[in-house]
Amino acid sequence: MFCVYDLHSHSTASDGTLSPHALVLRAANAGVQVLALTDHDTTAGIEEALSAAKQCGLKLISGVEISVTWNKQTVHIVGLNVDPHNQALQEGLCELREFRDWRARAMADRLEKAGIAGAYQGALAHSNGVLISRTHFARFLVEQGVVSDERKVFKHYLVNGKPGHVAGKWASLEQAVDWIHGAGGQAVVAHPARYRMTRSKLRRLFRDFIEQGGDAIEVISGSHSRDDYFSMAKHAQDLGLKASAGSDFHSPENPWVELGRLPMLPDNCKPLWADWEVSFENPSTRRTG
Repeated sequence: MFCVYDLHSHSTASDGTLSPHALVLRAANAGVQVLALTDHDTTAGIEEALSAAKQCGLKLISGVEISVTWNKQTVHIVGLNVDPHNQALQEGLCELREFRDWRARAMADRLEKAGIAGAYQGALAHSNGVLISRTHFARFLVEQGVVSDERKVFKHYLVNGKPGHVAGKWASLEQAVDWIHGAGGQAVVAHPARYRMTRSKLRRLFRDFIEQGGDAIEVISGSHSRDDYFSMAKHAQDLGLKASAGSDFHSPENPWVELGRLPMLPDNCKPLWADWEVSFENPSTRRTG
């Protein structure tokens, strides 16, 4: 039996544009059978997503994507099968969200000095009013006609050396893995090829991750190329890490990344979900292939 997994997605609880309910329905309609909701530094959408998953027979994995500072660089660690009620996890995520709010105001100040007024309120209007990310600033700048698309916003305004950049001061790798494991979950390095690290630096990240007890890396990601799939699979095999797969879906407005539109893991990978016991609310919704 072939089961469609998508273990990285976002809703309006962070920087996605679909509500958790709408996200789950879209995933089910796309043929996804096991979906992880992994919003940035929050689990606020999990309860709504679980309710929607029961309605359509999809298996919902409670997840989170934790912002981490490693070697002066921001990386993301996905937690899967976490208990969203775990106190230590929630306290850690709360601290990250508090920093996000401070960063958003600092970014807006810098953008104003660069001649772009009203960025904080503009980004806030694109958010849920609780968590503001760089993506919300990007949507505001596109809306204002400053640039034509979100990718150009990041390139020209929100990365290191550009007017709106503010360095992240996130959790340590140790903290992120500890929070995830303490909440009963598995820790995964998200979209590792996206960090544009040299091979030796990426191996250092993976080895540090393993030292902290990390479980897997995203071999398949919506931001990975076909060549990336095989190079990440080789890293996983060499280092004894399991492999995960996720679209990193944020919005229907970005058609190049769609829920469930993922290739099979390379043959040399051990899937993270190999030992999971997956059950469905409605077995008739399962697809084979």
